[in-house]
Amino acid sequence: MPSQRWHITQGERAVGKDPEQVISTILGSCVSCCLWDPLAGVGGMNHMLLTITNADSGMCNLTGINAMELLINDILKLGGKRERLRAKAFGGARMVAGLSEIGRLNRDFTMDYLQKEGIPCESRSLGGVSARHLMFWPATGRVVQKISSEMPVETRGEIQRPPAAGNDLELF
Repeated sequence: MPSQRWHITQGERAVGKDPEQVISTILGSCVSCCLWDPLAGVGGMNHMLLTITNADSGMCNLTGINAMELLINDILKLGGKRERLRAKAFGGARMVAGLSEIGRLNRDFTMDYLQKEGIPCESRSLGGVSARHLMFWPATGRVVQKISSEMPVETRGEIQRPPAAGNDLELF
């Protein structure tokens, strides 16, 4: 078990450079971006609930931009360089059929931001209908993801849960 495990929730972020540090979170329609500088051995992860909001003047992505810039600034304070950053992106699931498209909007924002900022996204696990549990080692960029298979299934007005089956995926 890691010696330093930090759990973040909606609207939070964490950074570090200790090889033993792990940052974890659980995602549904939210997205997390894991950023790290492989040369400096420093990185961090955020947990974005809403990357885009409805302002009086229409759609506004300042919420997501703010979350990404705060994460990047925290990494730079620990010795990282913006031009060396690498990314891995997760989340943006559609957790409730027929409701909001927030998962899609969150994942679209994240990928657009990375592309516009010239930050290579080395891997991603976005979309779907399942929750994700992430563990991120900021010093190395290693991510372990577990996708929940316990989504309720509606049949004839009754809710049933499928049998649990683990689905661990490790992204290096």
